[in-house]
Amino acid sequence: MSRKPETPADPASFTKKDLLDIESLSKAEIQMILDTAESMAEINKRTIKKVPTLRGRLVANLFYENSTRTRFSFEIAERRLTADSISFAAATSSASKGETLLDTCRNLEAMAPDAIVIRHQASGAPHFLARNLKCAVINAGDGTHAHPTQALLDAFTIRRAKGKLDGLRVAICGDVRFSRVARSNLALLPKMGAEVTLAGPRTLLPPEIERTGARVTTRIEEAVDGADVVMMLRVQKERGGGLGFPSDREYFELFGLTPERRKLARKDAIVMHPGPMNRGVEIDSAVADGPGSVILDQVEAGVAVRMAVLYLLIGVSGDE
Repeated sequence: MSRKPETPADPASFTKKDLLDIESLSKAEIQMILDTAESMAEINKRTIKKVPTLRGRLVANLFYENSTRTRFSFEIAERRLTADSISFAAATSSASKGETLLDTCRNLEAMAPDAIVIRHQASGAPHFLARNLKCAVINAGDGTHAHPTQALLDAFTIRRAKGKLDGLRVAICGDVRFSRVARSNLALLPKMGAEVTLAGPRTLLPPEIERTGARVTTRIEEAVDGADVVMMLRVQKERGGGLGFPSDREYFELFGLTPERRKLARKDAIVMHPGPMNRGVEIDSAVADGPGSVILDQVEAGVAVRMAVLYLLIGVSGDE
């Protein structure tokens, strides 16, 4: 259910210097990003997938953690908008020699980038940079804290599939405790009128989770029942999530999204996953590749949403 492409907003009307989290965005600002992404998605369907919107702008991509979808979609977004870009890998930079994050970024800022896209293992790293740098800072994932562009592309995907966000029942299932994706979606979806249920083993649910205002259950069947959207999360073993259950096999038997559990959701429900997927752990291949799966649509949406974010943060106003 694709939407009619929107006219891109004037970037001068988007007053944020940085994109660090969802909490700092208003409902109107989220709406502006999603609407702008609609017009960017249209560019991605053209034979020549390139516009001169950010010609002369420079974006530095700093990835201190491994990434496939996020890193590549940012790089593609930059190229589609004709921005110049440079990419940084911590293992092959002076960071491996002990240079601090702030020194690395100050050195990069001396080269006059318009924006820095950063993924970092430390929660709060993008916020720290935003306080110390003049250029725009975009959070591409920080520790277990936030992944705002992932939540935005998830909302974009849901809105395209369902035609709305308001009034939908969304089940977010799996390793909620260590998931920055879950935290950002939990900040965005209720703000846009969706009802969220969180599900996972008690050991993979954050302490005091009830304070989030979301419905909480330790049974995936209860979360999926009647849902319009089912979002599965990967177990974050690198952050300690794997210590929360005895084995992958037991986890799948108790919490994996199987075809049988998928049937508990609404017939027209969509299935999502931020990737990378662990097939046979949190999701069955028959569900991941089956009817209603929009997992690859999420990947496609990532380019359009990140194009929109870059345009709104560092695009040139029509009056300039």
